[in-house]
Amino acid sequence: MSQNFFKRLLSSIILLPFSLFVVIKGSLLFNFLLIFCFVISCYEWIMLSQNKSYKLYGFLYFLISFTLIYFLRNNLGNDFNYFLFVILICIFTDLGGYIFGKVIKGPKLTSLSPKKTFSGMIGGFILSQSIIILLFTSNFKIPYLTLKKTTLDIELIIFIFLISSFSQIGDIIISYYKRQANIKDTGKLIPGHGGLLDRLDGIILACPLSYLFLKFEIFTFFK
Repeated sequence: MSQNFFKRLLSSIILLPFSLFVVIKGSLLFNFLLIFCFVISCYEWIMLSQNKSYKLYGFLYFLISFTLIYFLRNNLGNDFNYFLFVILICIFTDLGGYIFGKVIKGPKLTSLSPKKTFSGMIGGFILSQSIIILLFTSNFKIPYLTLKKTTLDIELIIFIFLISSFSQIGDIIISYYKRQANIKDTGKLIPGHGGLLDRLDGIILACPLSYLFLKFEIFTFFK
């Protein structure tokens, strides 16, 4: 477990700054990365689903998800803050789930994903809420990330909770299909993490739904 943890940590140290740079830079660079992720996700889904009857539904899911991810980055006042904000929620949800799940362990969350625990689920909620609220309500600034509101309210808490929930549900969905295929990871592209879908599983559900929330102004805390 220790060796895998350090592989996971090293991969994150390399990939996170590059990914954030691409998100901030936008334009053709972001579009290229998005297309690359879509193609690799589809390939890993082919390997995962084989000739199952649900293979086509997976392709449709990815097509809709990545299209809305593009809109989240480019079609909300051309402001990458929305996208970066949601990605941060997903990252801290995943990190909290990993840390709490490994340290505390405890009862399993669901048979759909046998490695998921209640402690990991709660840890994902705690870390995402704590870090994002801290960033929102303190004077600490993240370069390039402009949060237009600096007061805490129930709308912000609900939004973080929902996006964190969707991120964890997306993780469980892919984990279920991995279990159906009797495989541990969707691929070997990212050392310590597995395949690309192993890292994007929560994001490809949370980002599209967050776009719909923000586009139709169900949540307006950025205003």
